[in-house]
Amino acid sequence: MAELTNQIICGDCIKVMQTLPDTCVDLIVTSPPYNLKNSTGSGMKQPSGLWKHGSLFQGYDAHNDAMPHNDYVAWQRQCLTEMFRLLKEDGAIFYNHKWRVQGGLLQDRSDILKDFPVRQVIIWQRQGGINFNRGYFLPTYEVIYLICKSKFQLLAKASGLGDVWHIPQERNNPHPASFPVALAEKMISATSAKLILDPFLGSGTTALAARKLGRNYLGIEISPQYCQMAKERLAENQSASEINNSETQPSSQKGTPCDI
Repeated sequence: MAELTNQIICGDCIKVMQTLPDTCVDLIVTSPPYNLKNSTGSGMKQPSGLWKHGSLFQGYDAHNDAMPHNDYVAWQRQCLTEMFRLLKEDGAIFYNHKWRVQGGLLQDRSDILKDFPVRQVIIWQRQGGINFNRGYFLPTYEVIYLICKSKFQLLAKASGLGDVWHIPQERNNPHPASFPVALAEKMISATSAKLILDPFLGSGTTALAARKLGRNYLGIEISPQYCQMAKERLAENQSASEINNSETQPSSQKGTPCDI
């Protein structure tokens, strides 16, 4: 995996992960698309008030976020199956998602996570936000599922942390659904992982957090536009020599590399 260290691969995450060998990464930190645009309860189908100006109303650059629910579940289970295969025996997945009520029924993602070894649920209280729907209170949290291989352990100093994390939302990020660098840093710094994978890299938050902590990263992102965002964010925080050292792409990889 040395040839993939500190690389971003632009391509479909399942196809790219299928080209990678078993047990090759130490940790996975990721937040997939939430399939928000098929929601029966949000204002994303029929915007009102100011919501029509929200960036997610237009969806993602290269992904339809309105899949039939069963198709979405099957897709995410396939993604998690590949992620789990890539983990070393002392590795884990921090899988950030969101609960919601759909058609009167709670979607707690148990259909996606069935049979995966979820060890813990962490609450990310993201604070802030705007709610234009008077039918419910302003949502202020998301959930992180800690899915572990058998030998995974936290660092000793991290085991005393609570399971509710108060971290403000990301601001001044053009990606429509970014999460804060501080959140990724908290996950990564709780472990001894050396190579961190994010198969839904988006604007590069996981890669940026990994590098800030002196770890290595591997990112996969289907959108060339978001790969460019990640490139620019990383470039703002690295020297010219680091940029030159990260521009190689192994010929065996499926997908198009984003020079970083």
